[in-house]
Parts: sequence; C-alpha cells; structure tokens
Amino acid sequence: MLEKFPNDIKLVIKHFPLPSHKFARPASVAALAAHRQGKFWEFHSKLFENFRSLDEAKIEAIATELNLDMQQFAADRKSPEIKALIARDIQNGKAIGVRGTPTIFINGKRVKNRSMKNFQQLIEMELQKAGQ
Repeated sequence: MLEKFPNDIKLVIKHFPLPSHKFARPASVAALAAHRQGKFWEFHSKLFENFRSLDEAKIEAIATELNLDMQQFAADRKSPEIKALIARDIQNGKAIGVRGTPTIFINGKRVKNRSMKNFQQLIEMELQKAGQ
C-alpha cells in the first residue's frame, strides 16, 4: 500500500510487546536502538524472521549481522527515552483496546479484515473522504 499511495499514506509502528513473549520487550528496545543507527526496518525484519528463536544471543547476532556499532547499540538499549517510548505505546494501545499484535488501524479505526484488498478499499474510502 505504501508503494501504491506513496504521497497519501503514512505507516506508523507502535510497540506493544506482549507479556507472554519473554523477549518481546527486549526486541522492541533493540529495534529502536537499531533505529538510532538507521537500521530499524532491517532489524525489525530480522526479528520477525527469527521470532521463535529470540533470545539475547539472537538479538546480538542480528545487530552484528547488520554491522551496528555494538557499543552504541548497547548504550541505546539502556536508553530511558526508548524505554519511555515503549511504555507510552503500551499505555496508548491499552487505552484503545489493543490486546494482541499485530493490530492495525486506518485513521483511528481498527481493521479486522487484514487482506490487502480490504486495506486498499479502506484506504481509498479514506482518501475519498479527505477529497484526494
């Protein structure tokens, strides 16, 4: 959808690490630490590719594979700002009824049918409402 509507839509990722996944929060922190080195999407993709085997060693291996400055990465993983951002995302998610991931919203409305066809239809409806 980003390719189809490059000037009309914006993708926003909010972190909502589930308590049932032991490494969800450390993975969120690591992805945001990678973002500080311009590697969020690459790191994010690797996390999802390896979600069943996530542990501290895997997070470190992904960072190494992506050629992150490991000293900076370690420092950023301790960042109070990153931890506060994730806490705020969780709080906001709970306030709007998020209970699991992924949960997708288009202009504040939860999307239940997550097919690409439905995404396109919903986006086109929203663009029409906006007069675009």
